[in-house]
Amino acid sequence: MCGILGIFDCPEGTTQSALRAKLIECARRIRHRGPDWSGYQLFCKAAGAGSKLSGALGLGALHIDGVQEADLVVPAVHAIAHERLAIIDPDSGAQPLWAAAQAKGEGFLRIEAGEIIVAANGEIYNYKELYARLEADGVKYVPRTGSDCEVIIPLYRKYGLERACAVLRGMFSFVVFDRRTGFYGAARDHIGITSLYMGFGMDGSIWFASELKSLSRDCPRLEQFKPGYCWGSDSRAYSRWYEPTWLSRTTIPDAACDYAKLRATFETAVERRMMSDVPWGVLLSGGLDSSLVAAVAQRILNRKVSSEKNWMAKLHSFSVGLVGSPDLAAAQKAAEHIGTVHHSFTFTLQEGLDAISEVIYHLETYDVTTVRAATPMFLMARKIKAMGVKMVLSGEGADEILAGYLYFHKAPNAAELHAELKDKLDQLHIYDCLRANKATMAWGLEARVPFLDQDYLEVAMNIDPDEKMIRLPDRIEKYIMRKAFDTPDDPYLPREILWRQKEQFSDGVGYGWIDALRDHAERHVTDQQFAVAAHRFTYNTPRTKEAYFYRDIFDSVYPTPSAAETIPEGRSIACSTERALSWDESFADRADQSGRSVGVHVAAYGDSFDVHADAKKAAATTKQ
Repeated sequence: MCGILGIFDCPEGTTQSALRAKLIECARRIRHRGPDWSGYQLFCKAAGAGSKLSGALGLGALHIDGVQEADLVVPAVHAIAHERLAIIDPDSGAQPLWAAAQAKGEGFLRIEAGEIIVAANGEIYNYKELYARLEADGVKYVPRTGSDCEVIIPLYRKYGLERACAVLRGMFSFVVFDRRTGFYGAARDHIGITSLYMGFGMDGSIWFASELKSLSRDCPRLEQFKPGYCWGSDSRAYSRWYEPTWLSRTTIPDAACDYAKLRATFETAVERRMMSDVPWGVLLSGGLDSSLVAAVAQRILNRKVSSEKNWMAKLHSFSVGLVGSPDLAAAQKAAEHIGTVHHSFTFTLQEGLDAISEVIYHLETYDVTTVRAATPMFLMARKIKAMGVKMVLSGEGADEILAGYLYFHKAPNAAELHAELKDKLDQLHIYDCLRANKATMAWGLEARVPFLDQDYLEVAMNIDPDEKMIRLPDRIEKYIMRKAFDTPDDPYLPREILWRQKEQFSDGVGYGWIDALRDHAERHVTDQQFAVAAHRFTYNTPRTKEAYFYRDIFDSVYPTPSAAETIPEGRSIACSTERALSWDESFADRADQSGRSVGVHVAAYGDSFDVHADAKKAAATTKQ
């Protein structure tokens, strides 16, 4: 992944030096995402379709490797920046990417040098197959670089923005500028694995950026860019490009689970994400999801080592937790079985508390469960990057596809369960994807998530949701995935890991972590402050002192109302949406994001736990 920034339609009269200075200033705020190289480019308005590119569009003699301000013969109104994390083709893949000139050939689409510009964040795993598809469709494109993202240029030129996105398999956010027509646009991957925001300047300019911090000082109105959508300057509107069958159908799926197909599709998803020209590893918490990712990756790696050269012989895995935490013990057991070179990192409660402000700055959220889980991940990512690793595989997404959270024990029927899964996937870019992306990219470490592969989603989300219902004692959460990998003759994992109860990451790192956060907030937020929280925070008013503490930090660095509104309102229990609170009477007073708030957890909170305790205490104080 990288960091991208696009500023379009700057008002006439904007000087080139001012625009370049603003571009660099705002791009620097996301340089942690791409510490390897920076690319900055200014562009003039297009003269229209059919115009000669050199001269008419403000570029003297087109410089493929960059344009200096002196080369612009008319004022620039657009600017694109790219902060690069080099994972594929470290030598020649710098961005923004320019269309390479293509030799004329009978029956082939002609592309002129520099007519399309792209700046992309992410990875396109099927880029080699797409070049072959393009050639079959009359586009014989010879790329200038080895970057997987350059394939977006001929895809856009041939199919247009929406159809180009529909054939991509990967995680991506990108901006595109068509110098022939003046069209510019942006797109985001199907789930929102990569982060992208859109901003609207007071001067009428349109902004796109990987993170909020590049926009917040210049755009009074901003929003999360919709996953699975494109935005184009011609319509000035979003258009959906991601239309999977499971999302568009009006009835719940009825396909029986094909365990072999589910397993094979997941293994393909993992293998796709092993594409790298730099050292990489896997995050291994010892839970089902990350353990399956690691087990499959190690098997594929073993096969490649025996048949190919230049593959690392050993897979490195990483876990984090407090001393004695459940995850550290489970991860070690999983690693020993899988055969990874395992690294267990520990942190203290004080180290975690000290990092909270920085975590909120990087994550750009005040959501309670996201901050809880992101802090250990943030600390671990720093240590991983220090070891020279630039990419990791991770297990996000499984719980939202396979009904893995403990509150699903209370799902009343298959229709409700499926509706909840669809809502969870729709919000994943706000929560788990945001956490995995920004907690790692804060240190220039890329996280890839096989469970969110489009083809795996298509298989798993079209399975009859009745097969995902939890029916104890035999069918526990994520039963179908466990069963698909329950191969006694050639076990992927130890049985105690394969059938381990769901443990949310913020709990698994050590039960004392959430308790310490609550105690810390209690010391920093007075009853009087909390009693008037609704007056200070009129949108998404904090319901606990812990939530108030996070929101106070967030507002200090992102003070605009539209920044706060990038996080939706709503209560949750154990990471549920608000709809699930009606599934069980006990949920009303236990609506905390920890998995331990659900009574089925092996270390559940006692009957005295009350999520309203802070509010009751503050109310009593104000009456005195």
